Amino acid sequence: MRTFRIGGIHPKSNKLSAGRPIESIAPPAEAVISLGQHLGAPATATVAKGDKVKVGTLIGKATGFVSANVHSSVSGTVSKVDMMTDGSGIARQAVFITVEGDEWEDCIDRSEEIIHDCPLIVPDIIAKIEAAGVVGMGGATFPTKVKLSPPPGIKAEILIVNAVECEPYLTADHSLIMAKAEQIVVGTVILMGALGIDRAVIGVESNKPDAIALLSRFARKRLGVEVMSLKVQYPQGGEQQLIDAVMRRQVKSGALPVSVGAVVQNAGTVYAVYEAVQKNKPLIERVVTVTGKSLAQPSNFLARIGTPVRSLIEAAGGLPEDTGKIIGGGPMMGRAMVSADSPVMKGSSGILLIKSDESVRREMHDCIRCAKCVRACPMGLEPSLLMNLTEYKVWDTAEKNYVVDCIECGSCNYVCPANRPLLDYIRVAKAKVTGIIRARKI
Repeated sequence: MRTFRIGGIHPKSNKLSAGRPIESIAPPAEAVISLGQHLGAPATATVAKGDKVKVGTLIGKATGFVSANVHSSVSGTVSKVDMMTDGSGIARQAVFITVEGDEWEDCIDRSEEIIHDCPLIVPDIIAKIEAAGVVGMGGATFPTKVKLSPPPGIKAEILIVNAVECEPYLTADHSLIMAKAEQIVVGTVILMGALGIDRAVIGVESNKPDAIALLSRFARKRLGVEVMSLKVQYPQGGEQQLIDAVMRRQVKSGALPVSVGAVVQNAGTVYAVYEAVQKNKPLIERVVTVTGKSLAQPSNFLARIGTPVRSLIEAAGGLPEDTGKIIGGGPMMGRAMVSADSPVMKGSSGILLIKSDESVRREMHDCIRCAKCVRACPMGLEPSLLMNLTEYKVWDTAEKNYVVDCIECGSCNYVCPANRPLLDYIRVAKAKVTGIIRARKI
């Protein structure tokens, strides 16, 4: 069974919400919708205080090639356009909407009918995806239209649908597949058409046999679509690791995945593409896993963008008394949230409640040169060296040792017997070196 060939670890899965069907969360009393919830330039507000909006109304216009439209997920009145603080503590401009009813834009098809055929030509497919504000929903939030527009002279050979969901605890993609497998396969075919290719592989780890069986049932009806069962190994959901597992090709440092012929899209993104192209529905809601060992009811919720995280936690049984941290995302790549009042964003795949006794940093010891971090790194880096270079601010050497290639998977932290915060230091170096590289290009 295939997997990637460099590094990797096997953390305990803790899929506490596996098998739980998707439950819809009612719209909040007030939605706070960030204009900067995607990679690239923030959108520019197209509404002002006092404006009336419906579900699906454009409220933020993309401001560049790497940017994305933002739409209202609720109906009501814009109370203000002001700064808000996201889950990571970053200030962003947002549209605040007082919710009144649940009126949708007329152009959105809300029926349950599955539309299989797409007669649109390539530019029209991409235009619909762009208009709908679709971004990568695995967490990176890279605008999908950009991935469908490779540089001149480079052509994709294969579409890889990332249905791996290797991050412990999270089951949002798994639950979505079990509910919307046929639509995901249709979305895969639409993306194949947009890329002008005739092959797609949906990669799923072997610990999800029900998802593999269901996707295979619908993929068999579509020429060129294959479902590939992959060996369970973290972080197989990383683009470069998934490409290696599926194609046996490795992306060179600094290169795009399409340089080896691959375009990778998350399963949730593929479903959003289906809804955008076939249903005229912008990206206004997503599935979010809310989980934790002390949580009463670990669940998978369909939540409107802009819904307070606190509402999801309450729907899952409320905040346990022994909660030490609230993590946005999974335990490996997620980050501690500054407030449960921060809103659900397009990239919000999960909310993890960590118990107090598990959220405290263990005492750090000196490095014992065991090289476990080196063996675990899926990018072939030397995390212990990069941490040392960061401590002494040797940025040129950190750059030469490919610090910017780090995918921040946390594998090095997980295996370190000395409890050294390797990833924390590497993140600092990565940000610093990236800034230096950008400054050289000015």
